[in-house]
Amino acid sequence: MDTAETSESASRPPTEGSGQTLPRFAVVDIETSGLSTRWHRILQVAVVTVDGGEIVDEWSSLVRLRWPLQRVGPRRVHGISRRRLRGAPRQFDVLTELATRLDGTVFTAHNVRFDWPFIERAARRSRVSVTPEHRLCTLRLSRSLDPDRELSHRLGDVCERYGISNDRPHDALHDARATAAALPHLLAEHHVTSAEGLTALYERR
Repeated sequence: MDTAETSESASRPPTEGSGQTLPRFAVVDIETSGLSTRWHRILQVAVVTVDGGEIVDEWSSLVRLRWPLQRVGPRRVHGISRRRLRGAPRQFDVLTELATRLDGTVFTAHNVRFDWPFIERAARRSRVSVTPEHRLCTLRLSRSLDPDRELSHRLGDVCERYGISNDRPHDALHDARATAAALPHLLAEHHVTSAEGLTALYERR
């Protein structure tokens, strides 16, 4: 599987000891062949692990197609071709690795309601148990700071507000890095400094 080196180039807000009492976050992003969990498939998965307010690990993998001519969807968006996916790991292997990386973490994504159903359905198809205890949505965190909906809460716009750069949007690893960089800012805006403070912010099952 493809791996990536840890990067600490993204900006982070100044915090006072908040990292020591917060849980470990697995910031996840996926690229898919479309928007339907029924008809479309995951093409790329990335996880950026945040512990103590710092990125401590990164991982990403493409996902092999089930058959050679399976559609990959809007290449102009994600830039992933069928050729790139031919030698990629099988979905079962990718999800098994993902499950390991999610163990003991808070599953975090910018729009959990998109990413999680794709992962859940793929895991069910592959008979892999992927069951994070809690899920946290940075999109919802950002929107709740703007009750009058005066701002855009797309990942790129959230990053711009916090001075975070993402030079490869719609690449799963780069988007996961950007989300991980935005996370401490959003937690600080919500005055979250401990695991207990996250309870009301978790996604409902």
